[in-house]
Amino acid sequence: MNTIIPAPAQPSIPVVGQTARFPVRRIFCIGRNYADHAREMGASVDKANPMFFTKPADAIVTDGADVPYPSATSDLHHEVEMVVALGAGGSDLSVEEAAKLVWGYGVGLDLTRRDLQAQAKAKGAPWDVAKGFDHSAPISALVPASDVTLTAATRIALEINGEVRQQATLGDMVLNVPEILSALSKLFELKAGDIVYTGTPAGVSALMRGDTFRATLDGVATLEGRVS
Repeated sequence: MNTIIPAPAQPSIPVVGQTARFPVRRIFCIGRNYADHAREMGASVDKANPMFFTKPADAIVTDGADVPYPSATSDLHHEVEMVVALGAGGSDLSVEEAAKLVWGYGVGLDLTRRDLQAQAKAKGAPWDVAKGFDHSAPISALVPASDVTLTAATRIALEINGEVRQQATLGDMVLNVPEILSALSKLFELKAGDIVYTGTPAGVSALMRGDTFRATLDGVATLEGRVS
């Protein structure tokens, strides 16, 4: 394609055991998908009407790169989440159809400028500047779904400077992965290359420059990095 300016690089995620990478089309996120986190944020859970938001594809941080502390905030928060990568798509899908979309799994952080989010909430304004900023989506290498066994007891956790800040099991999720994808498909046409952050448990708190983090989805993926 002949372009007026150089075409932007395609954001992509490494895959465990492969040289080929997973190209990212869109990043979808679900809010309030762990009841304990909703409570700590003073919010309620409405399972019939899940809350979604997005991040730009180039917000990902991969391959162990440092995460720059963002501008315009003094209250950057971590939110550890299981991430699913889609190998197929569709619209208005049933839960059973949606379950077939998953290509792989990883673990990531939904970083949030909490002070800007609070300001937006107070004004009834969108959360874009609080959620969709540069480098706001660190993510581990992906593992193909064919190599993964997940159960309700699978643990997700986050350590900051060696101290456990967040932990839960996947059974604590309000909506499971097929339910999330089915609901999303009624709002957007999902396509191969989309990734979905599936919600965070309680324990979100501030990150500082120099902090190290280690996020784990037990038996599947690990993400390690540093805030610079």
